[in-house]
Amino acid sequence: MTNEPEASPEELLRALADPGRLAIAGALAKGPLTVEELAVALGLTRTTVSRLIDPDRRTYRLQPETLRNAALRVGPTRDPGLALGAIDEEEDAVLRHYFVGGRLRELPAKHAKRMIVLTRLALEFEPGVRYREADVNAQLKRYHADYASLRRALVDEGLLSRAAGSYWRSGGPVEV
Repeated sequence: MTNEPEASPEELLRALADPGRLAIAGALAKGPLTVEELAVALGLTRTTVSRLIDPDRRTYRLQPETLRNAALRVGPTRDPGLALGAIDEEEDAVLRHYFVGGRLRELPAKHAKRMIVLTRLALEFEPGVRYREADVNAQLKRYHADYASLRRALVDEGLLSRAAGSYWRSGGPVEV
């Protein structure tokens, strides 16, 4: 614990927007390191690493609680597994009703609600990436024990496609 004031979420994001600092944060996520160890781990010179961090310390640690606190200060809390920023109030209400504690209670019978839930689940799969059935099952199992029904529903609704034992995302929103 340090006595330094905690950085604002905006300050943290600005700091992590620098690729060097982001690489340092990633390396420190694995455990504490000295400037020399950081330089070796990242393939940078000691001087470069020293310019990116506070040169007065000997050992550096990532403080995940600082990142968590910044995330909490940025926006409303959400249940784990829910997409941030539902498109509208109806979508938000459906997701909050069917996902409790990050787990899917049940697949809605009504088609419109079902599509909201399935579209949210489809976001767990990156467009352009092919997945083995076991990987799809493992991902869906995080949300509900009946992963086979979820997988089938995603395929039936055109959100996932499959061929030769491989699955890929074929529907749903895509970030541009």
